[in-house]
Amino acid sequence: MSKNPKGSHLTLSDRIFIEKSLNEHKRFNEIAHSLCKDPSTISKEIIRFMDEKPIIHYKGNDCKYFMTCTKSRLCSSCCPEFCRYCNTHDCRWLCADYEPNRCPGINTPPYVCNGCVNASDCSYPKQFYRAEQAHAQYMERLHSSRQGINTSPEQLQKLNDLVSPLIRQGQPLSHIYSAHASDIQVSRRTLYNYLDQGLFDVRNIDLPRRVRYKLRKNQRQANPIQYDYRNRRAYRDFEKYCNAFPDYEVVELDTVKGTQEAGKCLMTLLFRKSSFMLIFLLESCTQAEVANVFDTLYSALGRRLFVNTFRIILTDNGPEFKDPWSIEKDSEGRLRAKVFYCDPYASSQKARLEKNHEFIRYVIPKGRTMQTLTQEKVTLLAQHINSTARDSLNGKTPFDLAEVVLDKKVLAFSGRKKVSPDNVLLKPALLKK
Repeated sequence: MSKNPKGSHLTLSDRIFIEKSLNEHKRFNEIAHSLCKDPSTISKEIIRFMDEKPIIHYKGNDCKYFMTCTKSRLCSSCCPEFCRYCNTHDCRWLCADYEPNRCPGINTPPYVCNGCVNASDCSYPKQFYRAEQAHAQYMERLHSSRQGINTSPEQLQKLNDLVSPLIRQGQPLSHIYSAHASDIQVSRRTLYNYLDQGLFDVRNIDLPRRVRYKLRKNQRQANPIQYDYRNRRAYRDFEKYCNAFPDYEVVELDTVKGTQEAGKCLMTLLFRKSSFMLIFLLESCTQAEVANVFDTLYSALGRRLFVNTFRIILTDNGPEFKDPWSIEKDSEGRLRAKVFYCDPYASSQKARLEKNHEFIRYVIPKGRTMQTLTQEKVTLLAQHINSTARDSLNGKTPFDLAEVVLDKKVLAFSGRKKVSPDNVLLKPALLKK
């Protein structure tokens, strides 16, 4: 155990001491005092790196309603047996009322099963803090966080005449390079260097991502409370479900707000396989408005197409999404989708949608009101964003891939017409036409 100055990173010996102290039932403040740390540091360390282990002794269905459940025909209309006795399908993935048995002790400090006298015999899922594993994850995060003119005047002017007007339209350099690769005789890194040196009519500050973001304030991480709406819908459940059904499309869901919390906002749906995005205008950022959009889609597409398209939905923990039942079930109570939630403060778990939100902010900067928007303007915005070439798609646009993997009825909600590369406009002037 080392006594490092306050504010320094935890070492492997510190983490070994934490694991040993947890096994000895020591409290957070006792551990923190020994390591010259704040108790919140110990709490965050355990929450961040605790490892959930599957049930070891319990081999059956862990649903709390298993003994009294009488549901049947969740996966088929002709199966006569109760679903809890089925050996072909796991009814826990099909039933909207599934709730796992969870130990009440993991919702309060120390949040893990280290030192629990019943850990070897209980049938609940377990969470442990392991020093070596925690240190390995820490080192991996630390490493990943630290991984930023040979042209004639005539050629340079020709390049300037091509690139500068397109940058003024708000087009990313990746899109310009993809659309005009044969006309640009230098690498993309060289283009950035020319912009940095002021050799073009536009400057590097005219590129959307070259402007430095404001530093965000650190927020205190909440305790891992198991809310009802997250039961069997956490991100680890999402990963298990995707592994069980790898052919299903994953749809990322979020909202983009304007200046007024109670005013209009945008609801976005992004299909992971193609990065194709649907945008809907909500009159208010509420659960009822979100449910209304899905009801509209369900009515327009029909049950079969809707289920095949929106089978897996991944969203964040915003208050407008805390009623998953209104999204998952239709008016007759039938399951039509499965909703999962990202971990708190982990927007990178739906990174594709967050990246697409940057394109929206090029046209509607933060602080701008959305009260004057109409669905027609929002659809126009989606057309231009979906017509922007992406490096992640090997130089293709989301429209190109969506035409292959999505039904035409789904494409219609974002406009069927693809915008030509040179006409893509990602500036506020787009919505003033």
